Amino acid sequence: MNPDQKRPQRNENLTIENLSQAVFIVNRHAKTAINPKFLYKLKQESLKKLIEEGKAKKIGLHFSEHPRNSQQQSDCLVECGRYFFHIPPTKSDFVNLPHLGKLDGRVRNPKASMSLNSAKAILQSYTGILEHENPPRYRKNQRPYQKPVFKKLGERY
Repeated sequence: MNPDQKRPQRNENLTIENLSQAVFIVNRHAKTAINPKFLYKLKQESLKKLIEEGKAKKIGLHFSEHPRNSQQQSDCLVECGRYFFHIPPTKSDFVNLPHLGKLDGRVRNPKASMSLNSAKAILQSYTGILEHENPPRYRKNQRPYQKPVFKKLGERY
C-alpha cells in the first residue's frame, strides 16, 4: 500500500477536474475488478456528494445498455467537469429529468492519466468512505478440493 494513501488529501487536490478524473478511473477499473462493489459504492457516493454540492449536474435518463431482469432499464446521466457518468436513477429522476433515449456511442469521456490508488485516495478523502479488507466468503457446505482417485478397470476402492 502506498504511504500517501494513509494521509488525508489536501483540499487543493479536490478540484472538480481531479474529482471527476478520479471517478472516471475508479469506474473504469470497477468494470474489470474481482470485487467491484466497493469501487462502485465509492463512485456512487462521490457523485451523490458532488451533485449535492452543485459541482455535478444530472442531465437526463438513458436506456441502459445491459438491463438486468427487464426489457428496458434507465440510467441517470450525470455531468461532472468534462466527464459524463451513469448512476442508478431515483424515483424523482423519472419525474424531473427528460428521457434522452438510447445512449449515443459517439460521445466519449476524455482520457485520464491517474493511478487507481491515487483515484481511490482522492475519493476516499472526499467522501470519508474507507475500504474494509474482507476475506473471501465461502459457502457453508463447500468442501476443500480433493484430487480424483483413479483405479484400474474392475478394481474397487
